[in-house]
Amino acid sequence: MSQLLMDIEVPGQSRGDLPSQVHCESSMFSSGRIQRTWKFWSPLCASPARGFTLLELLVVMVIIGLLASYVAPRYFDQIGKSEVKATRAQLDAFEKALGAYRLDVGHYPNTEQGLKALVERPPDEPKWSGPYLSKNVPPDPWGRSYIFRVPGEGSHEFELQSLGKDGQRGGSGLDADISVWDTGR
Repeated sequence: MSQLLMDIEVPGQSRGDLPSQVHCESSMFSSGRIQRTWKFWSPLCASPARGFTLLELLVVMVIIGLLASYVAPRYFDQIGKSEVKATRAQLDAFEKALGAYRLDVGHYPNTEQGLKALVERPPDEPKWSGPYLSKNVPPDPWGRSYIFRVPGEGSHEFELQSLGKDGQRGGSGLDADISVWDTGR
């Protein structure tokens, strides 16, 4: 089927007086018959709908890529900082629970009892009146157990820490160890 498109003017009126143009579509079918359809359409709608060119799509993709490369590092940096803040908050909660345990029992739990003594009564502690935590001891935000030992380093009676993101002693930034005794809270 072939199509013939043409614009015509209505006789007796100047082009400026017409509110719209008359558009004629003629279609020829394989049987040889011609079908004509008359449509009125506004010059505002005269341009046919068109898609985006490949160049326009590439420019948009480059702009989106640049924005993503600018925003993504800041977003993931905030996630790392929030994990450190969550660790510090958990360490503070454990420190308070250990203080309540010590007031009741007279000493901190030993290294073998660990933080589990804050939730379950150790067999040899008659003065225990816990639980001192409302839930079981959670792992640190990176999925590892907190390190608890008695006595602690230096003049501290106990040590309570997370090994940070890398899970190894030492480190800096997000990989730094986080202790209950850190002054950077």
